Amino acid sequence: MKETIYSRNAVLECLRARRRQFIRVLIAENIQEKGHISEILELAKLRKVPVEKIPRQRLDSLTPNHQGVVLEAGKYPYMDISDILDNASSKNEPLFVLLLDSLQDPQNFGTLLRTAEAFGVHGIILPLAHTVDVTPAVVNASSGACEHLLIAQANLVQAIERLKTAGVWVVGLDESPRSQTPDQVRLDGGLAVVVGSEGEGIRQLVKQKCDFMLRLPMRGKIDSLNASVAGSIVLYLASLTRNSSN
Repeated sequence: MKETIYSRNAVLECLRARRRQFIRVLIAENIQEKGHISEILELAKLRKVPVEKIPRQRLDSLTPNHQGVVLEAGKYPYMDISDILDNASSKNEPLFVLLLDSLQDPQNFGTLLRTAEAFGVHGIILPLAHTVDVTPAVVNASSGACEHLLIAQANLVQAIERLKTAGVWVVGLDESPRSQTPDQVRLDGGLAVVVGSEGEGIRQLVKQKCDFMLRLPMRGKIDSLNASVAGSIVLYLASLTRNSSN
């Protein structure tokens, strides 16, 4: 089963990562072969991926926002939790994991994936059901960052228990006044950050497995941030703490 990856960044990072099966690259006729387009063509040649130039109208019929190029490729390769553990071990780094509990919006998902890749997260764990998957829209929203990440699907309660045996603290994001603030908790060492869904937050069973809940104090008139912004801030704070302790 094939997927149509679209937009220049997404196609380029997919070819760079070389984790999927590649079928062919479709390029708009008369497109200027410079910048990312030039890099895509060079990588396609290197990877021995066929390139076909077609009218832009045909690309329009395949997918929106293609930016003149699409890549037909195999499905996204999900990994196992053990691969995430091995990733941290191979880098000799404390485990750093992001768990997404029933996130629904592809844009939020893509933003969190891009942040996770930028700040050195070793892997992402999704629930087995009732969650957004890695679709072409998510690949585009993450600017292709998902192609460089290890993403697993698992029962989140069981996943948290396994992560705890690997020596991580599990922090869940929750705006309750009872939650602790970043200055009250340690974000260095082995860490798993849990971000809940846009509307309901973290499910109760998953919340009960967290070691502590974290909230971000607000000084403005808006009393909360959306899932991707809040999660990105916490990943950044954790990255700063981890880097300063090395």
